[in-house]
Amino acid sequence: MQTPTQGRHAADKRSPSTGTRTAQFLRLSRTPREGFHSTQKPAGPSRLKQFLRIERGHKA
Repeated sequence: MQTPTQGRHAADKRSPSTGTRTAQFLRLSRTPREGFHSTQKPAGPSRLKQFLRIERGHKA
């Protein structure tokens, strides 16, 4: 426990946060990032035919 004569730790003397770091974190979390979890295009008709052929067990 601290007494009034000891003073405060250096980390306790900083000014209160303005929320800038939190705001930047939220802004980045809302914007889509390239390279991470990129959505794929829907499969076209030719790709669907290939999947169905493989499912049936036919080889190329």
